[in-house]
Amino acid sequence: MRWALVKVCLAVTAMVVVAFAVPLGLVVEEMARDRAFSDAERQAATIGPTLSITTDRAQLEKAVLSTEPGAAGRMALHLPATGEPGGVAVDIGRTRATARQLATVRTSGRAAVTEVPGGSVLLQPTAVGPPGGIAVVEVFVPQDAVAYGVTSAWLILAGVGVALVVGSVAVADRLGVRMVEPARRLARAAHDLGEGRLGTRVPEEGPDELRSAAVAFNAMAGQVVRLLANERERAADLSHRLRTPLTVLRLNAASLGEGPAAEQTRAAVEQLEREVDTIIRTAREQRPQTQPGGPVAGCDASEVIRARMAFWSALAEDEGREARLAGVDHAARIPVARADLAAALDALLGNVFRHTPEGTAFAVDVQHGGEAVTVLVSDAGGGIADPEAALERGRAREAVGSTGLGLDIVRRVAESTGGEVRIGRSALGGAEVRVRIGLAGQRPESGGRGPRVGRQRRRPRGARRGAGRAWGRGAGRANL
Repeated sequence: MRWALVKVCLAVTAMVVVAFAVPLGLVVEEMARDRAFSDAERQAATIGPTLSITTDRAQLEKAVLSTEPGAAGRMALHLPATGEPGGVAVDIGRTRATARQLATVRTSGRAAVTEVPGGSVLLQPTAVGPPGGIAVVEVFVPQDAVAYGVTSAWLILAGVGVALVVGSVAVADRLGVRMVEPARRLARAAHDLGEGRLGTRVPEEGPDELRSAAVAFNAMAGQVVRLLANERERAADLSHRLRTPLTVLRLNAASLGEGPAAEQTRAAVEQLEREVDTIIRTAREQRPQTQPGGPVAGCDASEVIRARMAFWSALAEDEGREARLAGVDHAARIPVARADLAAALDALLGNVFRHTPEGTAFAVDVQHGGEAVTVLVSDAGGGIADPEAALERGRAREAVGSTGLGLDIVRRVAESTGGEVRIGRSALGGAEVRVRIGLAGQRPESGGRGPRVGRQRRRPRGARRGAGRAWGRGAGRANL
């Protein structure tokens, strides 16, 4: 592009120079010629007064020699023959014109310019005094006088033309650099981005078109980074959802008693859990958190919570936990996908089972409001020592059996609707996680709080009572 622009400017400037310099040079030549012959006419006219007074040869020779061309041998005077008997024509000075040319000028009475070797001659007819007739003044104009200053003019015009061409090429080259360099930066950035350097960006400089291309490239690169981050976070979140069935497998494995098969089963479950943790951590390693994608289909929060509580209540009976549920007897439409709400609730209840002793009671309460639906998960355990750290993604990754994703999943579900998550002390004495889900302009179909569900009928716990013993216990709770 750079050299193409230079060639175009070179061609255009050359045509402009030729179009103006050549006619101007020809005009200069014509002006020089007119100047030379005008000067010759002026010199020839100086002889006229003398011819009108006398035809004496001596006086005429003196008059001719007094002029500049006469002194230089470039003026001649041709007198006609007198009417007296024996009269002859008189020629003074060096003659270059032919007799025929002189006769033609006398007959026509008009001045004429004739080409002769070495230049041109101006033949000027002039009336002669007594005895009368027409004399011809011949002034020789050498070729050097006709072309005086023309060569210098052509050199000046050529120099100006060359300067214009060089200047236009230099300007075109600078413009080409200004246009090409942003394009090269854009190409290099695209190559770097293709090789995986996602932090590559392009300075938004140069012409408007290239600046727009740079803005579009930077926006595309940012979108690529966000999409990759979203995919990695989604992979981590999907892997985290495996923790719920792993919890059930671990509880069941703990009830198998002793023996090689039981030990192998428990070891396999532990290995599977470690692999899931590794997948989660690898997927999120050194990746910035991004906002979730576009709008998703909503669900009935009450229905999803009843379904998940039915699952966790069976495990609660096995560990002697009192489970209470309230506020789910009326529909509560929320702008959250069913799978996302189920994953968030499983993460909260999984924290209860993982980080509180057996027999610790817990409750789930759904509160309906005009602008939001609030889900409260509370327990009678030891509480959460550092609520702010628990809500930060990855802060609990060093804890045993924790990937630092559980409460982050809950937080992102709430924030995707304009809501929030708060952690405090519950009425049961332990931790309370309050999840506020914004309705984004929706209103629940009904409000109010329904009666609490009483303690579920407990089944014989049997060997499953030992399930919780396989889990580590602590006074605080980690971010699952």
